[in-house]
Amino acid sequence: MKLTLGFSPCPNDTFIFDALIHGKIDTEGLTFDVSFDDVETLNQKAMRGDLDITKLSFHAFAHVVNEYALLDAGSALGFGVGPLLICKKEHIDRINSNLKSQISNLKIAIPGKYTTANFLLGVAYPQLRDKKEMVFSEIEDALLNDEIDLGLIIHENRFTYQDKGLHKIMDLGSYWEKLTNCAIPLGGIVINRNLPIDVQQKVNSLLKKSVEYAFANPKSSIEFIKQHAQEMDEAVMYKHIELYVNQYSINLGQEGKKAIDTLFDLAMKNKVIPQITKNLYID
Repeated sequence: MKLTLGFSPCPNDTFIFDALIHGKIDTEGLTFDVSFDDVETLNQKAMRGDLDITKLSFHAFAHVVNEYALLDAGSALGFGVGPLLICKKEHIDRINSNLKSQISNLKIAIPGKYTTANFLLGVAYPQLRDKKEMVFSEIEDALLNDEIDLGLIIHENRFTYQDKGLHKIMDLGSYWEKLTNCAIPLGGIVINRNLPIDVQQKVNSLLKKSVEYAFANPKSSIEFIKQHAQEMDEAVMYKHIELYVNQYSINLGQEGKKAIDTLFDLAMKNKVIPQITKNLYID
């Protein structure tokens, strides 16, 4: 049986999926038609129901929970992994002054409307309304070129912004951790609920095995990761994996599910997402 599968070219995803899609584990008769996209493109594909299995932001998941169920394996949660709000150093005083006001005219670039990063921004800074959606990798340059006042960065950019002379205003992951005492849920792997339940459960088991294989054989996927990491420095590549792939990527467990449930409860309370009655998780 062939299933369509979407995930990002970022090192954490290629690290996780390498064994699954390259036959390094027994896939028990399943094969995968893979597409690589940035997270917001994957979010939009999930909204359209384009894929059988896909990576997506937890914010986006809230909008497709009736169509997709969350797998136990493959998620990106953790402490110290959240999005960063940044600006040019020479603008720090002006930015901080504006952020303290009730109404802000600052223009901010976000990595996508349905990203968890944008949800957290809305909780921390509801006064920021002038948002421009951009591919996450373009935000730093937009700041440097004065196209925007603020940038909301994710993924490997948290390792590179300082080298470009940019300044951190707030770590929204730390903000979340202090607010909830939970790990921050960034993205997960979901599967279409219309697939037979035995197929859903098989994919869930195989993805866990793929992550476990990656941890047991960390060098096995290096060429695949490099192929899709483009010009990323190898040291940054490994930092990226260490930051976003952890025990929650093998199995969410009670703590991981508590963090996700807390995120959704807070989002519903703030009317950021619609009310949800469906069970989030795979049966």
